[in-house]
Amino acid sequence: MFLAPKQEPVDDNDDTHMDEENDENQRDSSAGPSAAGPSSVAHTATAAPAPLPMSKREAEMSKKDRSLAEFLIMMDNYTPVIPDAVTDYYLSRTGFDCDDLRIKRLLALAAQKFIADIATDAYQYCKIRQQGNKKPGKDRKTVLTMEDLAAALSEYGINVKKPDFYS
Repeated sequence: MFLAPKQEPVDDNDDTHMDEENDENQRDSSAGPSAAGPSSVAHTATAAPAPLPMSKREAEMSKKDRSLAEFLIMMDNYTPVIPDAVTDYYLSRTGFDCDDLRIKRLLALAAQKFIADIATDAYQYCKIRQQGNKKPGKDRKTVLTMEDLAAALSEYGINVKKPDFYS
């Protein structure tokens, strides 16, 4: 009767032991079935099944879930620039019904970022316009014009047109 060699306990954090075991299994399988003696068969039969590692996708989803949970916890203490009452008003007008204050604040934060991006783009258009109209010896104030705002909004697919009687 053949006894399998005694195995050492496997430490999940010890990668070197896992590498040695994988190298041994690869040598046994590469030698072919005829070269593999009874010791290799007994060794694989008594080996404890290793826990299945998480796939890349599962690990990524787990990481995203943790980061979303942490972000929602941070939203409890954050007060956006757009007041909660204004957010509630516009969300109710669109038919959005949610009791979670964190979600409402998240939407207010998204709206705040959208407005800030439009304002930044309009400012850039103003600076470009002022560079073209540069007159020596005169510093110009930065003024938000409808043309700058319309150009910035057109990048986001919003068409702004002055009524005919203002043209």
